[in-house]
Amino acid sequence: MALVTLRVLDGADRGRVYAEVPTPLTIGREEGNPVQLNDERISRFHLKVQEDDGKLVLTDLDSTNGTKVNGENIQVCLVRPGDLVSLGRTVLLIGSREEIAERLAQLRGADLSEAVTLACEELAGEPGSAPLDFELNFGDERDVQTLLHTMVPPELPSSLGPGQAAQIAELLQYLHLRLRGLIQSVRKEKGDRVSLEARQWQNLLDLQARLGTYLRRLSEPGE
Repeated sequence: MALVTLRVLDGADRGRVYAEVPTPLTIGREEGNPVQLNDERISRFHLKVQEDDGKLVLTDLDSTNGTKVNGENIQVCLVRPGDLVSLGRTVLLIGSREEIAERLAQLRGADLSEAVTLACEELAGEPGSAPLDFELNFGDERDVQTLLHTMVPPELPSSLGPGQAAQIAELLQYLHLRLRGLIQSVRKEKGDRVSLEARQWQNLLDLQARLGTYLRRLSEPGE
């Protein structure tokens, strides 16, 4: 059983801290949620956080207005200290200050050459501001929000059965082959420009849509 600390950064409950709440836990506006929030845009039982194999998994419980993690709409995803969860008008920060500082240290020691920085529009504030730096009180460390919301290449899941490993390998092979075909069709233009035929551009959009479908199906129990 993992213990989760949640801090309300924005919304009607701003300033409240739910310290070391045992998992599994649900968040919503109804009594009976370990984390009950006063937000009419939040569903009665909006989302669930549970532990699985030492990782925290956040699942949107088919809420009316959806859930975002670090600015991205999600149905199910892994969450870590420093992640921002947006539901309704409420923004939650996951993790205690000590847990977030530990994750920052890990990220600073990691290879981020292939990482992707996520945009957290909910806390963007005024140009040049760093509200998460202020909330965490990390002094003059101005890269806090950028580092915490950087997605490094994920690891493959462990403890897979032979059939599951084969399915994932087949899926990744399919994506690899389609991307390889798209890359090979790119034409080099003058300077740093490249071009892609309209047919291949549609192929790329289709691949993005298919990935979205896979993500959706993984989040729907029983599918």
